[in-house]
Amino acid sequence: MSTLTIEISPLLEKNMFQFVSSGWFKNIDGLIEEAAQSYLESHTVDSMEQFIQEDIEWGLYGDE
Repeated sequence: MSTLTIEISPLLEKNMFQFVSSGWFKNIDGLIEEAAQSYLESHTVDSMEQFIQEDIEWGLYGDE
């Protein structure tokens, strides 16, 4: 296992602790690990690059 130190907003921290205190997660570490895994499974580098390219084209040419 690796250890990371992160900074998050107070609102995000509050929401995370609500999930833990409600019993959805054993601890904050488990919540963060599951959230990161879920994000990585649904967002590949290729898909992110495609979204950026589409945004650039829309910004340059609109909805033509």
